[in-house]
Amino acid sequence: MLIGIILVSCSQNESRLPILGRKEIKSVTFDGKIKADTIYHTIRDFSFTDQDGVTISQDIFKDKIYVADFFFTTCPTICPIMKRQMLRVYEKYKDNPDVLILSHTIDPDYDSVEVLHEFADRLGVSSKTWHFVTGNKDSIYDIGQNSYMVTARQDPDEPGGYLHSGAFLLIDKDRRVRGIYDGTIEEKVDLLMKDMDKLLKEYAGE
Repeated sequence: MLIGIILVSCSQNESRLPILGRKEIKSVTFDGKIKADTIYHTIRDFSFTDQDGVTISQDIFKDKIYVADFFFTTCPTICPIMKRQMLRVYEKYKDNPDVLILSHTIDPDYDSVEVLHEFADRLGVSSKTWHFVTGNKDSIYDIGQNSYMVTARQDPDEPGGYLHSGAFLLIDKDRRVRGIYDGTIEEKVDLLMKDMDKLLKEYAGE
Protein backbone atom coordinates (compact mmCIF):
# COMPACT_ATOMS: atom_id res chain seq x y z
CA MET A 1 0.00 0.00 0.00
CA LEU A 2 1.32 3.40 -0.97
CA ILE A 3 0.40 6.29 1.31
CA GLY A 4 1.36 9.87 0.58
CA ILE A 5 0.46 12.84 2.76
CA ILE A 6 0.31 16.08 0.84
CA LEU A 7 0.17 19.38 2.71
CA VAL A 8 -1.41 21.37 -0.10
CA SER A 9 -4.82 22.47 -1.22
CA CYS A 10 -6.34 20.45 -3.99
CA SER A 11 -9.03 20.64 -6.60
CA GLN A 12 -9.87 18.53 -9.59
CA ASN A 13 -11.73 21.37 -11.23
CA GLU A 14 -10.31 24.87 -11.35
CA SER A 15 -13.82 26.34 -11.31
CA ARG A 16 -14.46 24.74 -7.94
CA LEU A 17 -13.11 25.83 -4.57
CA PRO A 18 -10.00 24.00 -3.39
CA ILE A 19 -10.11 21.42 -0.62
CA LEU A 20 -7.66 22.58 2.05
CA GLY A 21 -5.51 20.65 4.49
CA ARG A 22 -3.75 17.34 4.41
CA LYS A 23 -4.81 14.56 2.11
CA GLU A 24 -3.76 10.94 1.94
CA ILE A 25 -3.31 9.10 -1.34
CA LYS A 26 -3.79 5.37 -0.88
CA SER A 27 -3.54 2.64 -3.46
CA VAL A 28 -6.58 0.37 -3.64
CA THR A 29 -7.37 -2.67 -5.78
CA PHE A 30 -10.53 -2.44 -7.84
CA ASP A 31 -11.45 -5.01 -10.50
CA GLY A 32 -7.93 -6.35 -10.32
CA LYS A 33 -6.39 -2.96 -10.98
CA ILE A 34 -4.51 -0.69 -8.60
CA LYS A 35 -6.04 2.77 -8.39
CA ALA A 36 -5.47 5.83 -6.23
CA ASP A 37 -7.98 6.69 -3.52
CA THR A 38 -7.85 10.17 -1.97
CA ILE A 39 -8.82 10.76 1.67
CA TYR A 40 -9.25 14.45 2.50
CA HIS A 41 -8.82 16.26 5.79
CA THR A 42 -12.21 16.63 7.52
CA ILE A 43 -13.62 18.20 10.69
CA ARG A 44 -13.79 15.55 13.40
CA ASP A 45 -16.89 14.73 15.45
CA PHE A 46 -17.65 17.25 18.17
CA SER A 47 -20.12 18.03 20.94
CA PHE A 48 -20.58 21.50 22.42
CA THR A 49 -23.43 23.51 23.97
CA ASP A 50 -24.93 26.55 22.30
CA GLN A 51 -26.50 29.76 23.61
CA ASP A 52 -29.86 28.02 24.07
CA GLY A 53 -28.38 25.18 26.12
CA VAL A 54 -28.77 22.78 23.21
CA THR A 55 -26.13 20.14 22.49
CA ILE A 56 -24.54 20.94 19.14
CA SER A 57 -22.77 18.16 17.25
CA GLN A 58 -21.73 17.41 13.71
CA ASP A 59 -25.24 16.02 13.16
CA ILE A 60 -26.68 19.56 13.24
CA PHE A 61 -24.47 20.41 10.28
CA LYS A 62 -25.33 17.40 8.15
CA ASP A 63 -26.14 18.50 4.58
CA LYS A 64 -25.21 22.11 5.45
CA ILE A 65 -22.33 24.35 4.54
CA TYR A 66 -21.16 26.51 7.42
CA VAL A 67 -18.74 29.20 8.49
CA ALA A 68 -16.74 28.61 11.69
CA ASP A 69 -14.67 30.95 13.83
CA PHE A 70 -13.13 31.29 17.32
CA PHE A 71 -13.68 34.23 19.68
CA PHE A 72 -14.47 35.20 23.27
CA THR A 73 -17.03 37.70 24.48
CA THR A 74 -14.61 39.86 26.46
CA CYS A 75 -12.05 40.07 23.65
CA PRO A 76 -10.62 43.61 23.54
CA THR A 77 -9.02 43.37 20.10
CA ILE A 78 -10.24 41.69 16.91
CA CYS A 79 -13.43 39.94 18.04
CA PRO A 80 -15.76 42.97 17.77
CA ILE A 81 -14.55 43.51 14.20
CA MET A 82 -15.02 39.83 13.42
CA LYS A 83 -18.57 39.82 14.75
CA ARG A 84 -19.52 42.89 12.71
CA GLN A 85 -18.24 41.12 9.63
CA MET A 86 -19.94 37.83 10.53
CA LEU A 87 -23.20 39.73 10.94
CA ARG A 88 -22.95 40.56 7.25
CA VAL A 89 -22.74 36.83 6.49
CA TYR A 90 -25.65 36.15 8.84
CA GLU A 91 -27.86 38.79 7.24
CA LYS A 92 -27.24 37.42 3.77
CA TYR A 93 -27.85 33.75 4.59
CA LYS A 94 -30.16 33.74 7.63
CA ASP A 95 -33.09 32.51 5.53
CA ASN A 96 -31.08 29.90 3.63
CA PRO A 97 -31.71 26.44 5.15
CA ASP A 98 -28.43 25.13 3.71
CA VAL A 99 -26.20 27.57 5.63
CA LEU A 100 -25.18 27.78 9.31
CA ILE A 101 -22.61 29.70 11.37
CA LEU A 102 -20.62 28.19 14.25
CA SER A 103 -18.69 30.41 16.69
CA HIS A 104 -16.59 28.69 19.37
CA THR A 105 -15.68 30.58 22.53
CA ILE A 106 -12.10 30.01 23.63
CA ASP A 107 -12.93 31.25 27.14
CA PRO A 108 -15.50 28.71 28.34
CA ASP A 109 -14.72 29.49 31.99
CA TYR A 110 -16.41 32.87 31.54
CA ASP A 111 -18.53 32.37 28.43
CA SER A 112 -21.31 30.28 29.91
CA VAL A 113 -24.54 29.44 28.12
CA GLU A 114 -26.15 32.47 29.76
CA VAL A 115 -23.34 34.79 28.69
CA LEU A 116 -23.48 33.51 25.12
CA HIS A 117 -27.27 33.85 25.06
CA GLU A 118 -27.02 37.48 26.12
CA PHE A 119 -24.26 38.05 23.57
CA ALA A 120 -26.38 36.60 20.75
CA ASP A 121 -29.36 38.69 21.87
CA ARG A 122 -27.26 41.86 21.72
CA LEU A 123 -26.27 41.00 18.17
CA GLY A 124 -29.91 40.31 17.32
CA VAL A 125 -29.25 36.87 15.82
CA SER A 126 -31.09 33.56 16.02
CA SER A 127 -29.68 30.16 16.91
CA LYS A 128 -31.66 28.86 13.93
CA THR A 129 -28.69 30.04 11.87
CA TRP A 130 -25.88 31.10 14.23
CA HIS A 131 -24.68 28.86 17.07
CA PHE A 132 -22.37 30.28 19.74
CA VAL A 133 -20.91 27.28 21.54
CA THR A 134 -19.06 26.59 24.75
CA GLY A 135 -17.71 23.37 26.22
CA ASN A 136 -14.60 21.62 27.42
CA LYS A 137 -11.64 23.96 26.98
CA ASP A 138 -9.23 21.27 25.78
CA SER A 139 -11.76 20.02 23.24
CA ILE A 140 -12.25 23.53 21.85
CA TYR A 141 -8.51 24.14 21.55
CA ASP A 142 -7.95 20.71 20.01
CA ILE A 143 -10.61 21.08 17.34
CA GLY A 144 -9.31 24.54 16.53
CA GLN A 145 -5.78 23.38 15.96
CA ASN A 146 -6.29 19.91 14.54
CA SER A 147 -9.56 20.19 12.61
CA TYR A 148 -9.89 23.85 11.63
CA MET A 149 -6.12 24.39 11.48
CA VAL A 150 -6.18 27.71 13.38
CA THR A 151 -4.72 29.02 16.63
CA ALA A 152 -7.01 29.02 19.68
CA ARG A 153 -5.44 28.92 23.15
CA GLN A 154 -4.72 30.75 26.38
CA ASP A 155 -1.77 33.14 26.36
CA PRO A 156 -1.22 35.45 29.34
CA ASP A 157 0.93 37.74 27.21
CA GLU A 158 -1.95 38.51 24.81
CA PRO A 159 -4.62 41.20 25.39
CA GLY A 160 -7.49 39.51 27.22
CA GLY A 161 -5.34 36.46 28.00
CA TYR A 162 -6.08 34.48 24.83
CA LEU A 163 -4.51 34.04 21.43
CA HIS A 164 -6.73 33.13 18.51
CA SER A 165 -6.98 33.41 14.78
CA GLY A 166 -9.22 35.97 13.13
CA ALA A 167 -10.04 33.47 10.40
CA PHE A 168 -13.47 32.59 9.07
CA LEU A 169 -13.45 29.01 7.79
CA LEU A 170 -15.78 27.76 5.09
CA ILE A 171 -16.79 24.14 5.62
CA ASP A 172 -18.64 22.09 3.04
CA LYS A 173 -21.36 19.47 3.42
CA ASP A 174 -18.69 16.77 3.55
CA ARG A 175 -16.96 18.44 6.53
CA ARG A 176 -13.99 19.61 4.42
CA VAL A 177 -12.32 23.02 4.68
CA ARG A 178 -12.94 24.89 1.41
CA GLY A 179 -11.64 28.33 2.30
CA ILE A 180 -9.93 30.42 5.02
CA TYR A 181 -10.59 34.17 5.14
CA ASP A 182 -9.45 37.05 7.34
CA GLY A 183 -12.59 37.92 9.29
CA THR A 184 -11.31 41.39 10.12
CA ILE A 185 -11.14 42.59 6.52
CA GLU A 186 -14.33 43.49 4.66
CA GLU A 187 -12.97 42.55 1.24
CA LYS A 188 -11.98 39.10 2.47
CA VAL A 189 -15.47 38.56 3.87
CA ASP A 190 -16.89 39.68 0.53
CA LEU A 191 -14.81 36.92 -1.06
CA LEU A 192 -16.07 34.45 1.54
CA MET A 193 -19.66 35.15 0.58
CA LYS A 194 -18.87 34.85 -3.13
CA ASP A 195 -17.25 31.50 -2.41
CA MET A 196 -20.25 30.42 -0.34
CA ASP A 197 -22.48 31.11 -3.32
CA LYS A 198 -20.11 29.14 -5.52
CA LEU A 199 -20.13 26.22 -3.08
CA LEU A 200 -23.92 26.20 -2.87
CA LYS A 201 -24.07 26.05 -6.67
CA GLU A 202 -21.53 23.23 -6.65
CA TYR A 203 -23.82 21.14 -4.46
CA ALA A 204 -26.84 22.11 -6.55
CA GLY A 205 -25.03 20.75 -9.60
CA GLU A 206 -25.01 24.08 -11.41
